[in-house]
Amino acid sequence: MNITNNIILITGGGSGIGLEIAKSLNTSNTVIIAGRNKAKLDAAAEGLENIFTIQADITKEEDVNRLIEEIKVNFGGLNILINNAGHAYAYTISETSDTYSKAVAEFETNYFAPIRLTEKLLPLLKQQENAAVVNVSSIVAFAPGSHVPTYSDSKAALHSYTKILRHELAKNTAVKVFELMPPLVNTDFSVEIGGRENGIPASDVADSLVKALQENIYEIRVGNTEVLYSNFFAHSEGAFSMMNA
Repeated sequence: MNITNNIILITGGGSGIGLEIAKSLNTSNTVIIAGRNKAKLDAAAEGLENIFTIQADITKEEDVNRLIEEIKVNFGGLNILINNAGHAYAYTISETSDTYSKAVAEFETNYFAPIRLTEKLLPLLKQQENAAVVNVSSIVAFAPGSHVPTYSDSKAALHSYTKILRHELAKNTAVKVFELMPPLVNTDFSVEIGGRENGIPASDVADSLVKALQENIYEIRVGNTEVLYSNFFAHSEGAFSMMNA
């Protein structure tokens, strides 16, 4: 697809993967980064051309409605939606882990929020000849990590939704659906699970996305995700063992 002259919305765009994607696309596109913390967004966008900020909590419907209205009024439309915002707890399941509450919070951000935002923005996206939805899932969508159990569940659900959304939109729209599946990445988001020591640079993930958009590669399995993916279909228990080694 064409990756120039687009209006792009990136949720969770104030840091990590989202911000690196914004930096990789801003020179030839208009990029809107959205997040809960306005000061963080403004600091991220400072000194970068063609990057605009909108404060919004995508788990709150009133914020989502305001976000969409601001996009309509201030930008006149949208070409690409990148559902990148995420929430995770690092813990192991036990009788005292409060798994239910953690799962609800993770699914609200990682699964239900992208579904709602995508559904509400589809009318704008369908108006464009060049349009896409990008859902950022994870390596754990294929083999769950015992250290992030319900986060893994939410990303597996997002992976399933993405495949179905791609199938349905391909029938009668020009909207393309991509899934970006990073391995462990060195971001603030992943500090608790060893991202600082073992994660790949967020810029590598952004570069992989840009290349895949240009080449219409719809499932973007970055780094070790491709290795795990191959093992997943050959021997799922082997993939599980590899993830939890």
